[in-house]
Amino acid sequence: MNELIKAEVITIGDEILFGQITDTNTQWIGAQLTDMGIRPSWKTSVGDNKQDILNAFSEASKRVRVVIVTGGLGPTKDDITKYTFCEYFGSELKIHEEALAFITDFFEKRGRAMTALNTQQAALPTNATYIPNRWGTAPGMWFEKDDIIYVSLPGVPYEMKNLMEHEILPRLKERFRGNIIKHKVVKTIGIGESFLAEKISDWEDSLPSHIKLAYLPHFGQVRLRLTATGSDETRLDHELEELVASLLPYIETYVFGFDQDEMETVIGKLLYEQQATMGIAESCTGGFISHRITANSGSSLFFKGAVVSYSNDVKRTQLSVKEETLQAFGAVSEQTAIEMAEGAREALGATFAIATTGIAGPDGGTEEKPVGTIWVACASPSGTKTQLLQLKSSRKINIEMTSSYALNLLRKSIIDHYQALV
Repeated sequence: MNELIKAEVITIGDEILFGQITDTNTQWIGAQLTDMGIRPSWKTSVGDNKQDILNAFSEASKRVRVVIVTGGLGPTKDDITKYTFCEYFGSELKIHEEALAFITDFFEKRGRAMTALNTQQAALPTNATYIPNRWGTAPGMWFEKDDIIYVSLPGVPYEMKNLMEHEILPRLKERFRGNIIKHKVVKTIGIGESFLAEKISDWEDSLPSHIKLAYLPHFGQVRLRLTATGSDETRLDHELEELVASLLPYIETYVFGFDQDEMETVIGKLLYEQQATMGIAESCTGGFISHRITANSGSSLFFKGAVVSYSNDVKRTQLSVKEETLQAFGAVSEQTAIEMAEGAREALGATFAIATTGIAGPDGGTEEKPVGTIWVACASPSGTKTQLLQLKSSRKINIEMTSSYALNLLRKSIIDHYQALV
């Protein structure tokens, strides 16, 4: 078996550690490296401090073969990555003529004058291999020391991604023709991580040594990620498919999709296949479910519309919820959820309709109906199904989890309805 090449991503910048921007670079880089058979093993975030950056380089050199560094390549004084690389490699900065010509041309084409700071961006460590950046003014850099590759890239995601795709990844592929890493993801909902682990314990224990399982919980869902490492891609694909087939009998009732599937795209496919439509009545989710559905191109083929019935008055006038229902059971009740779903299905002319009503928090709860008490319903040609949720998280998370559970109730209702017709 070929050597498994490990990599580390180092992000540089106080703004990341201060929480002023979100680090999306590491996630993207990790996916690209995995696809080409390099295993991302470490992630390090460092502020704009020379000694901390030097320490990060030194530690990375002890554990990986590839170090990808992003950030700190701008023209201002707080961008110290190049100076730190000089100290780490014992070199010095010098104007790189090709880089200078490129940056000069970059500004001339845009009718902008270069400053001394812009000129200084063409200064590179003398032992760096220059990587032209056709999408900005900060060049990429490639270093090698003690059989370890260090790559320095701008922190701007657009520039970083283009440099990786067009310059860095091809070079890495040429250098390392090592193991293949393949992933297969099984997506579940409606079962907790520990219960899921207990159900598949025997199956998990039988996994071969070159295939690892990870549990990835997220807002009421648990993704099961199988990662296979080897040298034969066809064989790995076959093994993963066989393992998933043997897994499904344990948990099939909780599985809603695989790999890139999202709940809303799975539902869209089911509705499109049956030439059916859907509508939504939202109270506590405030339009979030509608956002999830319409975020996907093609949703107009099956999505009729939605009523965000945040007030009882709108529930009555737009969804035909009875006043006596609201008086007897309250807005947060199974009975109201049923009438909302059935009212939306009728008002919107949809085959299926889902409804949500509850107390997302942090205020509004009572002893009888605490924060997190939420009813969801799905009306279909076969009748109306309901589910009571007792959530314990923040308002934002309660809304996201409710949307997932409501969509899953819709998914199951669609499947049950059309299976009953067969």
